[in-house]
Amino acid sequence: MRKYLNYIKGIFMLLLVVFLFAFSSVRNNARTPASINIHFNGENPLFIAASNVDNMLIQNQEYIQCVTKDVLDLKALESTISSHEMIETAEVFLTVDGGLKIDIEQRKPLARVVSDPSFYIDRQGKPMPLSDAYTARVLLVHGKVTESNLEIIYKMIMAVENDPFLKLYTTDLMIDAQDQISMRTRDCTFEILIGDLDRLDQKITNFKAFYQKAKKDSLLKRYKRVNLKFNQQVVGIK
Repeated sequence: MRKYLNYIKGIFMLLLVVFLFAFSSVRNNARTPASINIHFNGENPLFIAASNVDNMLIQNQEYIQCVTKDVLDLKALESTISSHEMIETAEVFLTVDGGLKIDIEQRKPLARVVSDPSFYIDRQGKPMPLSDAYTARVLLVHGKVTESNLEIIYKMIMAVENDPFLKLYTTDLMIDAQDQISMRTRDCTFEILIGDLDRLDQKITNFKAFYQKAKKDSLLKRYKRVNLKFNQQVVGIK
């Protein structure tokens, strides 16, 4: 008999725990977020203010802190925030203390296209509008950048970005009507003709060797153009 009583007590305790859990869950879902924390990842200056993100926190025409958790659509919020032209990704989740946290990764511009209107090219190779909040000091791109040659420009931008020497010294990239690339560096007055991006790694290696030799011999200021188009050689025009 005692054995059956223990079984009954065990079942009763289990049902009580389930009831309390369900009751607590229902009460918790009926609550609204206790707080909203908007966090920007990284240390880059903000191209978008937290107040702009806060203005997007609307669901069913209500501010998100007035919406109960049981109808809160976190995926929809993420999609809305991520659609902003200055935001790369957004993660929205509820915290253990009942708050709502939003982690935001801003888009990172690598170059600015000097045109009318001007725009950035971000680290994904996509056009990005300028921001009223902050102007990034990045590589400048001149010429007619179009959808058809954007991939060429992006490949050259990434070559500069991934090479410590070029990243330190390169200030401008140019692209002409034939999609031929040239560049300028901060301590040289001459134009560096790259041409197409075939053998780009070799062209960069050749230029760095030329630069070091010309700098050692104090000849950098004597050149008006340096041509890297030819295989296995650098042609300097004085």
